[in-house]
Amino acid sequence: MHAAERGQIMMRCPLCTHASYTRTSRYITERTKEAYYQCQSLTCSCTFKTVESVDKILCQPIQAQPVDENALPPPEKRTLNRYRRYNSNPTLH
Repeated sequence: MHAAERGQIMMRCPLCTHASYTRTSRYITERTKEAYYQCQSLTCSCTFKTVESVDKILCQPIQAQPVDENALPPPEKRTLNRYRRYNSNPTLH
């Protein structure tokens, strides 16, 4: 099974630039995570620690505002041409 399929995050090794994968991680705060990585190169095998944090929220969900039903206009009454006797296009039914 490939590391990405196991849910591991990849980061380049700071020494040899080969792929390194998380060995373990833990949240320090709600927005900060500490992770330990190990290089996949057999000649390097460097183990290092990172601190990952949320820098900026780019988009967030819109909070729904409560609606006063008395402030809404009454619904429009619509018909779907059900009551027309003659169709303008006789080939369609």
